[in-house]
Amino acid sequence: MSDTGQHPGRPADGATPGRVLVVGDLVTDVVAVLSGPVAAGSDTPAAIRFTGGGQAANTAAWLAALGVPVTLVATVGDDDVGSLRLAELTDAGVDLAVRRCPSAPTGTVIVLAHGGDRSMVADRGANLSLRARDVDDALQRFPDAVHLHLSGYPLLSRQTRQAARHALAAAGTRAMSTSVDAASAAPLRAAGAPEFLDWVRGTDLLLANADEAAVLGLADGLPQPGPVRQLVVKRGASGAVWHGPHRQVEAAAQPVPVVDPTGAGDAFAAGLLAAWVATAPGVATGPDPADALAHAVRAGAAAVGLVGARPTGMFRAPRR
Repeated sequence: MSDTGQHPGRPADGATPGRVLVVGDLVTDVVAVLSGPVAAGSDTPAAIRFTGGGQAANTAAWLAALGVPVTLVATVGDDDVGSLRLAELTDAGVDLAVRRCPSAPTGTVIVLAHGGDRSMVADRGANLSLRARDVDDALQRFPDAVHLHLSGYPLLSRQTRQAARHALAAAGTRAMSTSVDAASAAPLRAAGAPEFLDWVRGTDLLLANADEAAVLGLADGLPQPGPVRQLVVKRGASGAVWHGPHRQVEAAAQPVPVVDPTGAGDAFAAGLLAAWVATAPGVATGPDPADALAHAVRAGAAAVGLVGARPTGMFRAPRR
């Protein structure tokens, strides 16, 4: 909890949030918190931990911790590791619309973290099996969903792009609001900024860190008319900025010791979305930007104090 006794990122007005459908990746993270820069060709001491990960799964876990009804739509291997990852999420309060894939292993990501930086080496495994029918099945099972949040990774993989684009289109036909996290600068660059912006065109909210925003040509904000309605740029220790059609709002970061930055952006996204669905479920205008950014920054600050990308029990709110 924060010093005020409030769960980090949770809106304080007591409003009941609508359900968020989070579509994307679920993996095992092998997190190595390094004692210093990697000694190439030699040994580097580190604290190493195996934990649940994946941008979409992390965001879903943080949403559940903030008391938001949330469903994860993903694919996972039909293996023991996949069973463990699903059990973790169920225990965290996340509802699951996750298909088991006998032909592919659960994905694994090696995370190298040092100070405020982290680099990832990924084997996406069963995540590449996501299909449009997985989204349709989830929408049918959870008709109370008011917002769809899409991890950018399915858009950035050729095998899952159709499913990701279908998710945004299906949400639109149901009058759900939508958001996309830009995911990672290197695969964004490989996919191409014009192509990615075309895939997310019309989305209510795009989240990107400073590197991703630069790749997309959005470092200075949204052009008018823009490809998306609103843009939030996460700037780490420099805070965050919300770019809307009529104004720009900035928020300072909370000065906290950084243990592990893994998942901080996912926690930030969850705090932002918790404010979004609590104040304006299903409405594209969303919450007050300053208020939403404040919730997001608190959640991100809580995340960097933990090893791994998921909230611990001390951050969990009761299920509604």
